[in-house]
Amino acid sequence: MDKIIIIALLFVLSTIATGVYYMYKGTSADEKKLRMFLKFNMVFFLPLMFMTVFTLVPGFVSAQTEGGSSQGLGFIAAGLSTGLASLGAGVAVANVGSSAIGAVSEDSKILGKTMIFLGLAEGIAIYGLIISIMILGRL
Repeated sequence: MDKIIIIALLFVLSTIATGVYYMYKGTSADEKKLRMFLKFNMVFFLPLMFMTVFTLVPGFVSAQTEGGSSQGLGFIAAGLSTGLASLGAGVAVANVGSSAIGAVSEDSKILGKTMIFLGLAEGIAIYGLIISIMILGRL
């Protein structure tokens, strides 16, 4: 299990180092090499990360369980519901916020209407938090 983590860490560090190298070198011929390296890295990195998650998560879950209960899975579900909902809200607020700024710069009278759309996008994170609280209440 430690070997998997070390290999995954090496893939991440090699990707970062290569990106920084090609970013500062900055020629268009190296862009093809960079894309080829990143494709190669993703082909091996993504399966390695899935293998890491599938080997580590059961250990974390079993460490959380007491007397055969499934509390560990409940904590993971609560964390995932809040985390994924917050990621979705971040994407929504980024898109709606940039559009709202552009619309308000053209017509300042629609500021209140654009704030409503931003509030709706932010509500996605609140839904995830509510689901997380409901899950934690059942544990």
